[in-house]
Amino acid sequence: WHTCPEDGAIRGSNPCSEYMFLDDTACNLASMNLLTFYEGGSFQVEDYIHATRLWTVTLEISVMMAQFPSQEIAQLSYDFRTLGLGYANIGGLLMNMGYSYDSNEGRAITGALTAILTGVSYATSAEIAGELGPFSGYKRNADHMLRVIRNHRTAAYGADEGYENLAVKPVPLDHANCPDPKLIELAMASWDEALALGEKHGYRNAQTSVIAPTGTIGLVMDCDTTGIEPDFALVKFKKLAGGGYFKIINRSVPAALEKLGYNSAEIEEIIAYAVGHGTMGNAPAINHTTLIGHGFGQNEIEKIEAALSSAFDIRFVFNQWTLGEEFCTNVLGIPADKLNDPNFSLLAHLGFSRADIDAANDHVLGTMTLEGAPHLKEEHYAVFDCANPCGKKGKRYLSVESHITMMAAAQSFISGAISKTINMPNDATIEDCKSAYELSWSLGVKANALYRDGSKLSQPLAASLVEDDDEAAEILESGTPHEKATVLAEKVIEKIVVKEVARGREKLPHRRKGYTQKAIVGGHKVYLRTGEYETGQLGEIFIDMHKEGAGFRAMMNNFAIAVSVGLQYGVPLEEFVDAFTFTKFEPAGMVQGNETIRNATSILDYIFRELAVSYLDRTDLAHVKPEGATFDDIGRGAEEGVANVQELSETAAAKSLEVLKQISSSGYLRKRMPQELVVLQGGQSGATALNTASDPVGALQTLVPETAAVPTPVAATSAAAIIATSMDARSKAKMQGYEGDPCGDCGNYTLVRNGTCMKCNTCGGTTGCS
Repeated sequence: WHTCPEDGAIRGSNPCSEYMFLDDTACNLASMNLLTFYEGGSFQVEDYIHATRLWTVTLEISVMMAQFPSQEIAQLSYDFRTLGLGYANIGGLLMNMGYSYDSNEGRAITGALTAILTGVSYATSAEIAGELGPFSGYKRNADHMLRVIRNHRTAAYGADEGYENLAVKPVPLDHANCPDPKLIELAMASWDEALALGEKHGYRNAQTSVIAPTGTIGLVMDCDTTGIEPDFALVKFKKLAGGGYFKIINRSVPAALEKLGYNSAEIEEIIAYAVGHGTMGNAPAINHTTLIGHGFGQNEIEKIEAALSSAFDIRFVFNQWTLGEEFCTNVLGIPADKLNDPNFSLLAHLGFSRADIDAANDHVLGTMTLEGAPHLKEEHYAVFDCANPCGKKGKRYLSVESHITMMAAAQSFISGAISKTINMPNDATIEDCKSAYELSWSLGVKANALYRDGSKLSQPLAASLVEDDDEAAEILESGTPHEKATVLAEKVIEKIVVKEVARGREKLPHRRKGYTQKAIVGGHKVYLRTGEYETGQLGEIFIDMHKEGAGFRAMMNNFAIAVSVGLQYGVPLEEFVDAFTFTKFEPAGMVQGNETIRNATSILDYIFRELAVSYLDRTDLAHVKPEGATFDDIGRGAEEGVANVQELSETAAAKSLEVLKQISSSGYLRKRMPQELVVLQGGQSGATALNTASDPVGALQTLVPETAAVPTPVAATSAAAIIATSMDARSKAKMQGYEGDPCGDCGNYTLVRNGTCMKCNTCGGTTGCS
């Protein structure tokens, strides 16, 4: 699909992944809101074609007007004149037309509209070339570019065979499932014209189309959905200029319901189910009648009604600021200290149950979903499926495969690529991610981005743990700290241990690597010993406390065994880290002897901070960030713009890292490359110091020659090189003033002369005077 291979390979994309072309090139983006072409129940394809021609000419003109960050990018962009024409709001268009995003009809429409867009754009580019000439690199790339155009044309004709020089066949246009035959006819005709004019005049632009994310401009264009994305939610919140919010249904929903045959009264009830009725007048359980029974007057009810329009939950309306402190204390009899408690619920105080509150919430403020809505037929649910479940009651969402197959339907007719996020559920596994990438590759998709729900640290874990348990959610919201901790512990066990235990226990090998860490926490010595699988994954821990009581030591030993068994049954280390960091009990305080952890709120806080830093690279939990490159660091090369790619054997780098993991503890290295390796070759006849900071792969290829692409002999040097290295280290310590004696308080060899005595630079202790 590369139109200009004579000028180099495509080695990457822009950060959003839609623009894929030569290094140091750029394109200007433009996207059309597809929904603006949908009028009177049909898509105005002639207007769409005319707009495509206009925007192709506009983007061609903009090449001369654009500003670029460097002279090289400006020159190459001028030479190749790549364009970035695309569209947005395909999700909104399909919903308006009454088709599911995950349907054969939806994919066929998307493929046809994309084929027309790029075909017409290339044809227009060829027309411009007839007047102004093709781009400067066209002549040497003409055969390649015409081959790419022919492959696009073959896909537009819906053919499974006949593609030229393609290892992976594209997804052809689905003629059979497209509900509008006119779109198919125009798609084929546009590529016929693009090829004929290109053979005659060449092309003014090396590329013409991409599908950009349109995250910002989508708001300006009033799009319900961005790029090629489906809708994210059916109910949206609009911020008011004077403060507050109001809810609106996605404007595609009423149009879709009308298209599906529902009458106006039914549509009104369905929409009210999603966004709410906005009043408590006829709400179940909590309404005007029941409130009057609890002492509410007309004035208080009017205050409640006025506040509902900007509320997210009716409990936020029932408070002293809405009703007045005097009414709450004198009429409702609520003590002042309770009113000021942030966890206090006025409705619960009045005797309403959580079920009563939820039912009233759904009636007044809506469910945020259409699942279970009155009159809505179950076979129509798919039309309103979104990227994620909608509201608390929503269960349906688009599958990973539906995202990928939609991208594949469009990719066959895009010059560049598609910027799109593939949403995955929280329980998605590494295997699921692998399968998603493999499916994308097999369908010819050039790029995608996977996002697992809850994978960002900013997303709260607690809410997802109790989302299906109302009683637990209520405790988490208003319970005591002890009650909250108990609920979370139970849910962690239920979510992780109960669900993962079925896969069985994976025992450690009899001989395994790991590391021992000694530290002093709040004056108490703690020894942590780890055991690892061959892959470097943590499989067991041992905790020993020096000179502690037998009961406390036994408790810590058995706690370590329990954690080890959990690790071997598949409980992620992340779950233990989240559960036990920041726990507070004695001993606690300053930490000595650990180079990354300097303070801990408890022994468990220290243990799991250390494990998180060493095995998960959770530097956010370290007080001092570990130094050195990580195993997966990506370099930038010696100079900006200079190629830093060299040919290696297929498995050289991978084997080198595996060797390093086999010969050392990944936890001991804190998941970082060692700063220096000293390798002996041929016994004591020679030694070479290898700097892994600048060339880790080269260092390991020297360590294990069979992993190198071409075996390279290591120059022999005398064993004095090692001695010199050691001498340098000792000389450096002496120059820093270290005497070489251990500190009696912390044990570090950092004593420096201080008058007639010595002082420790680590803990500040002295040997007798200050």
